[in-house]
Amino acid sequence: MLTQRFLRRGFATAAQPAGPLAGLRVLELASVLAGPSVGQFLAELGADVLKVENRKTRGDVTRTWKLKGDTGGDITAYFSCCNLGKRSIALDASGKQGQDLCRRLAAASDVVIASYKPGDAEKLGLDAAQLRTENPRLVYAQITGYGLDDPRVGYDALIQAEAGFTFMNGTPGEAGRPTKMPVALVDLLAAHQLKEAILLALLRREKAGEGSHVHVSLMSAAVASLANQATGYLVAGAVPQRMGSDHPSICPYGTDFLDKDGQPLVLAVGSDSQFRTLCEILECAELADDPRYAKNVDRVAHRKELVELLAAKIAVRSRDEVLKQLKLRKVPAGAIADMPTVFTTPQAEALVVREAPEGKALGLRQVAWLGDDATSAKPSNPPGFGQHTVEILTDVLKLNTSEIKQLVDDKVVEAPGWQE
Repeated sequence: MLTQRFLRRGFATAAQPAGPLAGLRVLELASVLAGPSVGQFLAELGADVLKVENRKTRGDVTRTWKLKGDTGGDITAYFSCCNLGKRSIALDASGKQGQDLCRRLAAASDVVIASYKPGDAEKLGLDAAQLRTENPRLVYAQITGYGLDDPRVGYDALIQAEAGFTFMNGTPGEAGRPTKMPVALVDLLAAHQLKEAILLALLRREKAGEGSHVHVSLMSAAVASLANQATGYLVAGAVPQRMGSDHPSICPYGTDFLDKDGQPLVLAVGSDSQFRTLCEILECAELADDPRYAKNVDRVAHRKELVELLAAKIAVRSRDEVLKQLKLRKVPAGAIADMPTVFTTPQAEALVVREAPEGKALGLRQVAWLGDDATSAKPSNPPGFGQHTVEILTDVLKLNTSEIKQLVDDKVVEAPGWQE
């Protein structure tokens, strides 16, 4: 029903993949990772996502975040992680003409994704109140760092630290240092929250006929994701400490070990019966009857000694053989893989978007779930800076060639490679 209503409005484009959100138009006023991740998610489901990029600063800052060997021009590896399936328009929203173009695009859209810090959108006339006055059915989805009343800019590394993640993460002991996670996890957690809020707001719109202003802060998304570490403190008064890969409530769970060749593996033993089977496989069945280790609560209390005993048993064996036996006996365990190894698996390869079946990788899908309404179509390549400026002004705003030329001449928009 949603798809049919969007299509009746004529919002589908020929370049879009088929999907449950075909006909939905999204205006992305966001950069870096959190907001653009939401945009790519919606694009993969068939929405027409228009990414507005700052003409003065040459677009999304991640276009400049390059790794050694990154030869994709302004389509960097980082930019590619969250910008598949979009169309890019380059414009200057600091002036009246650019702001007017943004408002007109918002009036022709179903969803706006905005990541301005509080107060900035209001200065530009691109805030929820202004845009929803002009388009009452608009879903305005906003990401901030710390909330609508806090003007601070949010950065993933800082909020990982301020929300407690960095303190808990790292090697235990005096030599251990608090450690940031290598993925911008807080951005991704906030993105997931906003995806859910947008889908709920669209459902509400179908029922009530009106749009919504939905908002999530990076800080609130981070704290809401502390899970058992937070309730361990709130309910039991336990302050989480750095434990490396170990789990505070289960042992051996998350603990890493090295085999005879120095190859790492991890155990995820969650029950007493699994522990007993592990001991049988490692030929130390007596440990499962030892009162210090027979029950999980006792294994947690005697973690150090137990891990040393298990490490000695695994250190004289081959990782592949140990994992084979554990798999046969249904004891959770796995090899610790680097990125090349990860992408040898069919599960990972299924998420890779390539130019051709065996061609160059373009990026990674955001939609990992499967279902009757999931799109299997390949999303379009990450866009070049302003690649679709003329197309968007023509198709969406119905401007003619002379009007577009004037905007280019006035440096309101940029249309790389365009000629009249």
